Amino acid sequence: MQFVHFGHSCVLAENGPERLLFDPGTFSKGFEDVRHLDAVLITHQHPDHLDVPRLVELMKANPKAQLIVDPASARDVVDAGLTARTVKPGERFKVGRTQVNAVGGNHAVIHPEVPVPPNVGYVLDDGAFYHPGDSFYRPDQTVDVLGMPTTAPWQKLSEAIDFLRIMKARVAIPIHEAVASVPQMYYGRFAELGPSGTEVRVLTPGETTAV
Repeated sequence: MQFVHFGHSCVLAENGPERLLFDPGTFSKGFEDVRHLDAVLITHQHPDHLDVPRLVELMKANPKAQLIVDPASARDVVDAGLTARTVKPGERFKVGRTQVNAVGGNHAVIHPEVPVPPNVGYVLDDGAFYHPGDSFYRPDQTVDVLGMPTTAPWQKLSEAIDFLRIMKARVAIPIHEAVASVPQMYYGRFAELGPSGTEVRVLTPGETTAV
């Protein structure tokens, strides 16, 4: 598979002929120019994962792409005039030949007084790639490539390292870094304290890697 990181949580996964884009949000740049998409998948409705105005333009430029969203985001995109498929954890579906499992259920808790929206993670081809959104949910499948949340209002560094150790992915691509002034500090800790079998592969915005 090939991956392009557009900053923060926006990742393009190319699985053979299929091109799937995850979480085009307000902190991400460059995804607007992506063409020939088969699907755009949204984990949850927070703006750093779902930039509705730019999503509308992206879908116009990719008329054959499916839009796949969590239940809360469905209201936002429908209100913007888009047609979307709403998925919940436990559902399995295909984008072309790529199998997608919807997992998780809820966003991680930021504070007891902050509402917890739905959060749907996506696992491709029984573990080839996992995008968890804003959650440390552990899917049943062994994961080869993990979109690894770097830092957020809902997480501590110790929790991120524990998640990295539990997942034991072959490659971890740090995402959700835009809220950090010095994300390299977190990348260094991941490499230092993560499991020995996991390669932490940092991508600059717009960079492509093959795994």
